[in-house]
Amino acid sequence: MGNKKNIVCVSNTTWEGFYTKSTVQLVSLLAKSNNLLFVEYPFTIKDLIFTLLGKGRTPVARMLGLKSRLVKKNSTFNTEVNHLVLPPLLPFAFFKNESLYHFFLNLNSFFYARSIKRALRKLKMTEPIAVNAYNAIYGNSLVGKLGEELNIYYCYDGPDVRRYGDRATLADHSYAQKVDGVITTSDFLAASMKHLNEKIMVVKNGVDFNVFNKSAKTELTNSAKKKVGYIGSLDHRFDLETVEYTIQKLSDFDFEFVGDLMNEKIRDVLCHYPNVSFLPPVKPHEVPDLLKKCDVGLIPYLCTEYTKNIYPLKINEYLSVGVPVVLTSFANLPEFNEIVNFTTNKEAFCEAIQSVIESDNVEKINKRIEFAKENSWESRAIDFEQIIDELVMDSKGSN
Repeated sequence: MGNKKNIVCVSNTTWEGFYTKSTVQLVSLLAKSNNLLFVEYPFTIKDLIFTLLGKGRTPVARMLGLKSRLVKKNSTFNTEVNHLVLPPLLPFAFFKNESLYHFFLNLNSFFYARSIKRALRKLKMTEPIAVNAYNAIYGNSLVGKLGEELNIYYCYDGPDVRRYGDRATLADHSYAQKVDGVITTSDFLAASMKHLNEKIMVVKNGVDFNVFNKSAKTELTNSAKKKVGYIGSLDHRFDLETVEYTIQKLSDFDFEFVGDLMNEKIRDVLCHYPNVSFLPPVKPHEVPDLLKKCDVGLIPYLCTEYTKNIYPLKINEYLSVGVPVVLTSFANLPEFNEIVNFTTNKEAFCEAIQSVIESDNVEKINKRIEFAKENSWESRAIDFEQIIDELVMDSKGSN
């Protein structure tokens, strides 16, 4: 790793939450040898109102300035990160009129940039390296506004067309062309963006191995009824047809779904089966103990244009505890071919669950754990910072 750098991360995710977030993990580790400012997800007035009504989880007091918007956060890696909450912005994604849409986007961007610059001045962070984490909508407007030395786009998914429609694709492509380099989380995503920026690199998702490995299996579970587990968001990616078919066929197995229920149809369809249970989302440090009780872990995503960009966080989390993994073939992940079970239809998905449970043994458990160990967040952060250093050198060489 290079000399101590000033890095500002303009994030499209929250610092707190129920699940591990790649941005938070990387920023936390980069803070070991750099000055870090993490800019919280840009909440709107709508988010603030929903929280006041008991339907949201926004930091209201900090958004309104009743408490300091800039604080220090301690990470799970024993590092300290400067954390900035923005004042509430105006919702604008719903505008169909392009003039109105861009007017409010530019207005929000003004307050966005002003808040970040104030924090940078207070922290005496000059000429920062701006890492934009999947926030291309605002990224385009912020380029050159923060006195930054370099702009890097950390892109961990395809364009968010569900929220912004075609504007998401336009923003994503435009921003990728403006920045000094792009870092993606999957080979497929990198290949699909190669025509936008010649400096495109891949840093795949990792796992907090030391945390998960504390709960690693040392033997097969000896419970009479086998448990099939899923931990994560229950949303539009979930292959409900495949999962329902499997539940029907494996009526002697328990199916446990833990996570934020963002698609109510999933529970409406599956809750009628006696071998199905739904649990609310848990904190990241609670996940390993839940996984340890499972005989197999699922990643049942639909095969779509969106999901083929995904490198799922949970795949290494399952493996680091020693749990066998069965997933649909939603993305091309060749490095996992020998360690997990990809399936192409609902019948194969169901059969794979039965097969991995019947054939599992301690040797296979240990093999999964050793595989996951190589994919730690620590190793990913080293790769990430090395790319930053290379881009900085390239930038200085071209000036």
